[in-house]
Amino acid sequence: MLLENFDLNNIQDVEQARSAIVMLFNLLEDLKSENRKLQEENQHLRDENNRLKGEQGKPNIKPNRSQNEPASLDHSSEAERRKPRERQKCHKLEKIKIDREQVLTVDKAQLPPDAEFKGYEEVVVQDIEIKTDNVLFRKEKYYSPSERKTYLAPLPAGYQGQFGPGIKALAIVQYFACNMSEPKILEFFSYVGIHISAGELSNLLIKERPDLHAEKDAIYEAGLRSSPWQHIDDTGTRVNGDNQHCHIVCNPLYTAYFTKAKKDRLTVLDVLRNRSERTFRLNAETYDFLEVFGLSERVAHILQGFPQEQDLSEGEFLKLLDAYLPNVGRERRTRILEAVGVAAYHTQLDFPVIKLLLCDDAGQFHWLTEELALCWVHEGRHYKKLEPYVPHHRRLLEDFRKQLWEFYDQLLAYQQNPNYGDKTRLSGEFDALFSTVTGYKALDERIEKSGLKKSSLLMVLDHPEIPLHNNPAELGARIRVRKRDVSFGPRTREGAKAWDTFMTIAATARKLGVSFYRYIYDRVSGAWEMSNLTDLIAEQARQYPLGMSWDSS
Repeated sequence: MLLENFDLNNIQDVEQARSAIVMLFNLLEDLKSENRKLQEENQHLRDENNRLKGEQGKPNIKPNRSQNEPASLDHSSEAERRKPRERQKCHKLEKIKIDREQVLTVDKAQLPPDAEFKGYEEVVVQDIEIKTDNVLFRKEKYYSPSERKTYLAPLPAGYQGQFGPGIKALAIVQYFACNMSEPKILEFFSYVGIHISAGELSNLLIKERPDLHAEKDAIYEAGLRSSPWQHIDDTGTRVNGDNQHCHIVCNPLYTAYFTKAKKDRLTVLDVLRNRSERTFRLNAETYDFLEVFGLSERVAHILQGFPQEQDLSEGEFLKLLDAYLPNVGRERRTRILEAVGVAAYHTQLDFPVIKLLLCDDAGQFHWLTEELALCWVHEGRHYKKLEPYVPHHRRLLEDFRKQLWEFYDQLLAYQQNPNYGDKTRLSGEFDALFSTVTGYKALDERIEKSGLKKSSLLMVLDHPEIPLHNNPAELGARIRVRKRDVSFGPRTREGAKAWDTFMTIAATARKLGVSFYRYIYDRVSGAWEMSNLTDLIAEQARQYPLGMSWDSS
């Protein structure tokens, strides 16, 4: 369309020539992008054709970085983006538990007559002994003829079935924390003389453990109480071959995993509610949501005839919805359920309500909490994905990305010393940065989109204690992905529940500086001598307040 009205003879000055060149450069980018998509589609069809013929398609090997992109700007995470700091060497002897001491003597016959004793030189050598502790228990047995009943001595605490707590704890740690597959665990056990079948090992790993499942729920609730804000993310997972989703919620003190069939807003709401059943409430906030979601006044009018300002169970609300709005479309029905579900979540008092979610810009995370903070690193990846063909556009992109990360560094500095003057200045600098017009169409469109997210990207100005990125949740998701790559995924719902429970305990123990092996051994042995992780979360939350800006408001 632009080319139809374009006439070289009408160019009168430099600005017109510049505009023409900008237009042609953007046209070239569009054509290059379209060509790239067609090439990818063509390759996909070739691969599919090869697969149908029983051959392999082209392997998908991604380069380390985009061609023509400077390595200095190739940041995909906060850790990569930060400037390297001088690391302080930690003396490892401080962390080593000494199990025994042994004095080593010098052969006195080798000493000269004038040798004087000067004390000891200490050397710590770490070692481990792996051996079986197979026990033959001789259980006393008595029989009462009058009662026709046999009395049998019980096994010690922690001993149930054919395998003791040491084997159970080690298998759990190897599988859930060390990402060993079940065949490899079986192989390891065979090397040390433990005879266990594949079925026995599987049952040992996923067998119903109500005490540990309850502890996982308690960890999550303690984590929710420890701060008014939480990280959240999700990743794909498979249960018995079906595609499902693993949701990760965390803060600096814990990480919790939840395997669900979906990842929509209602499912995320279920995760935030933890174990409580869905409830629905019609109130002023509900109707605000309905307006935001674009539902008609007619729908709102009908809903006003439902019970107001009271919690309804899912069955009660669906019955009313079917009776008075039977023909409402699927999408509008979902929006109604989301509106009344979120309103009910915000008003309940039975469990902690999250005030702020820190996440990427996925739609299912919006409107769930009072405030939403977006990850700067994730936002930066949008610019990294741009692949300009024209050298001038590459320079424009490079310059803008440099400005973006310089502004990011200013936000980091603000976190260390927040004040009203810098808050006002940074808000203005954000507006200036994201109103930039470069002439590179794809970049300008991306800049405009980022500018529309101002309130969520600058949430740190009101709450300096929250991170600028969502890396902790993404790291939690990556741990699940690595586990998935080794074991493909659980085969049952019970297995998925075990994955969630043990990965939650392992990740939380790691954050709290607790040995996962010792903790699991303590639990499966029935000792219960170690402090609950929930108590440690509460203790550290008191020492390291994560909601200072909310507490002071």
